[in-house]
Amino acid sequence: MVVILYRWRIKQGFEEQFISAWAEITGYILENHDSLGSRLHLDKDGIYYGYAQWKSLEQRESAFAVMPVTESVKKMREAILESFPEVVLNPVSDFLILPEKT
Repeated sequence: MVVILYRWRIKQGFEEQFISAWAEITGYILENHDSLGSRLHLDKDGIYYGYAQWKSLEQRESAFAVMPVTESVKKMREAILESFPEVVLNPVSDFLILPEKT
């Protein structure tokens, strides 16, 4: 498994657009590319952190190579003021407890 950490600063007033687009894109990737899902976080400094899990880096690269530029992708890009370099993480210990879905 591999984890990709994304970071962005979002334009003021575009926060909900960004969050909605992130959710739509994640849904598409889950449905079409068998990813392991993602999380989106907001830090007190205003930076959004996206955390996506993949079975392998090759799987992620393959999915992104054929990713269409949908309206959701356009909306997400429009909302971004600043993007920071991605960070590739290889988990070495995992104690997350996932809540049951209701």
